[in-house]
Amino acid sequence: MTQEMNALFGAAAETNTEFAERFSQFEAQAAKESRLDAPTRALAVLACLLGCQGLEAFERTIVPARQAGVTAAQIREVVYQAAAYLGIGRVLPFSEAADRALARLDGAVPPAEPFVPWEERQSRGTQAQVEIFGDGMQDFWRSGPEDSRHINRWLAENCFGDYYTRPALDLRCREMLTFCYLAAQGGCEPQLISHAAANLRMGNDVPFLIGVISACLPYIGYPRCLNALQCVRKAAEQ
Repeated sequence: MTQEMNALFGAAAETNTEFAERFSQFEAQAAKESRLDAPTRALAVLACLLGCQGLEAFERTIVPARQAGVTAAQIREVVYQAAAYLGIGRVLPFSEAADRALARLDGAVPPAEPFVPWEERQSRGTQAQVEIFGDGMQDFWRSGPEDSRHINRWLAENCFGDYYTRPALDLRCREMLTFCYLAAQGGCEPQLISHAAANLRMGNDVPFLIGVISACLPYIGYPRCLNALQCVRKAAEQ
């Protein structure tokens, strides 16, 4: 069994030895056939564990992620960005788990990088939306029925302005993370198709996204991964 899987199973590896070994072998196969580099695969796995609410597995996966080359700042960004897609009710325990794991590794919780100035959130967020989705997003923040227009503005200000603008991860990586959050939580297929298309625009092509799905499958199971694969196919057709 790999060191990564020992960390994941913990004491359960001793009482469920054959199951742990069989899962370890399958996970290694999925990792190999995903053809993702180690840091990218680790980030995808962390994001999908947030999406499926695998709290203990998430905390135990941070050490292997760091060993794979993922920085403390990048781990923090995986958690922060998830707030826009999962809500703080589901993300807060993961923020605390990340702090615990990073404190054990580094002796203290590393300080977070600052957010963009409050007054720049809308313009910077819109800029990110345009870069990801195209020029049609330029005025999206003020579109829609008047009674719900504020939500489109929040998407620009909060989802993209607060999180996508932070420097530890580029937009291409952030779109991959969003794909993982949505695929892992399920029930978000319209948004998943949209973000699969955004990934394609950002250069994360179909083979890459199939690799992400393959790497995440041992952690989130077949139904959600098959749904994600179908969404990728639909996005590519469009």
